[in-house]
Amino acid sequence: MKKWSAHATTLLSLYVPPGRPVGDVVNLLRQELSITENIKLKRTKSKVQFALEAAIERLLKIPKIPRNGLVIFAGEDDDTGETTVLLFSPPEPVKVFFYRTDKYFHTEFLESMVEESDVYGLIVIERDEATLGLLKGGAIVVLDELEAYIPGKHSKGGWSQRRFDRIIEEMVEEFYKKVGEKASSYFIPLLEVGKLKGVVVGGPGYSKTDFVKGNYLDYRLQKIVVGSPLDVSSQGEPGLRELVEKAREYIKETKYHRVREVLEKFKYHLAKDDGLATYGELEIAKSLELGAVETLIVVEDHPKLAELKNLAERGGARVVVVGEDFMEYEWLKKAFGGVVAVLRYQVVS
Repeated sequence: MKKWSAHATTLLSLYVPPGRPVGDVVNLLRQELSITENIKLKRTKSKVQFALEAAIERLLKIPKIPRNGLVIFAGEDDDTGETTVLLFSPPEPVKVFFYRTDKYFHTEFLESMVEESDVYGLIVIERDEATLGLLKGGAIVVLDELEAYIPGKHSKGGWSQRRFDRIIEEMVEEFYKKVGEKASSYFIPLLEVGKLKGVVVGGPGYSKTDFVKGNYLDYRLQKIVVGSPLDVSSQGEPGLRELVEKAREYIKETKYHRVREVLEKFKYHLAKDDGLATYGELEIAKSLELGAVETLIVVEDHPKLAELKNLAERGGARVVVVGEDFMEYEWLKKAFGGVVAVLRYQVVS
């Protein structure tokens, strides 16, 4: 579901906690369906209506919400033209009601059920630009990118400088409020199910500090802001990655930083050419059988993942799995076939 995408906000994600009356959910979706008549683009309207109608149809066949709640994904992939409607009860109880149509399916609440719960909210903010994201396990996910047109601090025609500056300050404040509201919509549901451990804020100038000190975040998020706002030079995914790297002092126990540490160790020994970094399936298999492997690093979709894990377990090696969202994933696959290792000692061929 994470690979599905749309050019407009047409993919429907719905999470319903146990005990919620089916009729209430159906009524909500019917209200949303009536609002779609206001969508100007015919193609977008058609896709949103398909998703909503499909969800309503499935819900009307259910007498009550299951014990663990209910999840529905419905929509059309713009790249393939394929449509999907999935309705199921997840492995753990759904603890929050969540409904959204977006350019992607919101799978984060399901992922948090099957992965370690070191989830952090990420905010990189300037006076006219912001990026919101999540650090989930070993992955950094961009949730939203916001922009606002805010003029520079200079006079305009006959306006007084003081009046013009006040208007600019009000525009900046409105943008901060918008960022805070967006942060709440993404982070509060994760906080309510006990998955969000903290919020990390950064940016290139004073805005990051003004944003935090100005209490533009919901008070629940404000209480879990980690450390001081950090200096970050860019926006988007690069900005989030820089923020996470700068925050290592505060959140060093995450899977992301553990994987990063192991990869840096492998790169160090590879560059040093001291025989403690090895690659190639035959070489790694031999090292594993000898018990010489300290850490096995393997991509998550390696065809022999289970076999390699078993060999590592017998040889007392630590296994680190690198997901496709990790920056070095493609590098590991293309350069080394998706599996490398750090050795305890040199293995003579």
